[in-house]
Amino acid sequence: MNQLLDHLDQPAAWEAFLQHKRAKGHLTRRQDQALATFIEARGYLEPAAALRDGAFPLPTKRLVNKAGSGKKRVVYQFPDAATNVLKLLAHLLYRYDDRQPPGCYSFRRGLSAHSAIRQLAATPGIDGLWCYKADVANYFNSIDIPTLLPILGEVVGDDPALLACLTGLLTADQAWHAGAVEHGPRGVMAGMPLAPFLANLYLGGLDRQLADRCPYARYSDDIIVFAPTRDEAEAVKQHIHGWLGAHGLAVNPAKERLTGPGQAWEFLGVAYQDGQIDLSRATRAKLKGKIRRKARALRRWMLRHDAAPERAIGATIRVFNRKFFDGRGRDELNWSRWFFPLLTRPDSLHEMDLYLQQYLRWIPTGRHRPGNYRTSYDTLKALGYRSLVHEYHRYRAGRPAASPAAADAGHEGSPTAGQTPALPGLAGNTGLPDSAA
Repeated sequence: MNQLLDHLDQPAAWEAFLQHKRAKGHLTRRQDQALATFIEARGYLEPAAALRDGAFPLPTKRLVNKAGSGKKRVVYQFPDAATNVLKLLAHLLYRYDDRQPPGCYSFRRGLSAHSAIRQLAATPGIDGLWCYKADVANYFNSIDIPTLLPILGEVVGDDPALLACLTGLLTADQAWHAGAVEHGPRGVMAGMPLAPFLANLYLGGLDRQLADRCPYARYSDDIIVFAPTRDEAEAVKQHIHGWLGAHGLAVNPAKERLTGPGQAWEFLGVAYQDGQIDLSRATRAKLKGKIRRKARALRRWMLRHDAAPERAIGATIRVFNRKFFDGRGRDELNWSRWFFPLLTRPDSLHEMDLYLQQYLRWIPTGRHRPGNYRTSYDTLKALGYRSLVHEYHRYRAGRPAASPAAADAGHEGSPTAGQTPALPGLAGNTGLPDSAA
């Protein structure tokens, strides 16, 4: 068998990797250009050699805000060139996909979160089963490396150089943090491109036990299992707690759920009930929080800069058009691309449409009141607003989504844009102080 590390400095491997990423739609325009430039300049040669020689640069440990929770999570980030090399290696590790555990849907060739949800929803008699849902707390960074290494050896032991490389990467205990080198266990380092593959292997024993016992799925640290009776569901719950505890892990109690037959169960952002799939409560709450925060931030910007209200409304619309439909900017994941293929009903999409419209109309006045509806729906559309329900029905009908460029044409929707003409429903009804009107 070819040694995987030998591919890290081969131009053909990099070109194939780039074409794969393009075909899957995984790259923004900027990312595509950066990766193509990196490959053309052969920027991978030095970090690939360093990885093989055990001289890979240390990662930087970062504390990242968890949106809407006030909590922090730890992620590890390697320099850009080193990260690119790890991304190619992660792609090459699909070679071992047939050795991944059953019931696991993350980092699998031909499987995905969509696959897991569809397969569970299609399970005969699923509506009559009890459901237990669990989330492993701080999973990636809590993995015990001495326990993982023998498991890793069983999977990639046919490539000694790869096994030695991964062992060295995992057993290192240093990272940059706050300008100094910090010592301590790093687990499989959340944020590192290889982390999903390694994390899959660690829970493989649990996957095999439960996949042979009952309807079961796991996606990364999210576990869902079904049982015919409450007693059996409780027994499975205790088994999971015990197995995780023996491996240095624990269930996050805030995300643990036990639901009975006919009740809705939630997994990976969606909710299933009576054959229908809709957005989960957590997804709706998270999106509403983002809408509130962004609307408030852009209203503050409007007041500080004495800007016209339609500019702040337009900026808010552009933010959520990118998040929902375009996949540009910080949110690389296209929201509609994730949810539209799964949803069988638009009820929650309608709820999100109304919530966003409510906050768009709130921006000029800073108050929720009936008079806000003077900002008409036609005004919102003129500023580029795109309805989730409308786009969902277009998707279901097999029609392409409305062009983002067409939706934004003629509208200055960002705080950095120039002045825009006042639109009907906003002029003379801003609700702002004279200095800001």
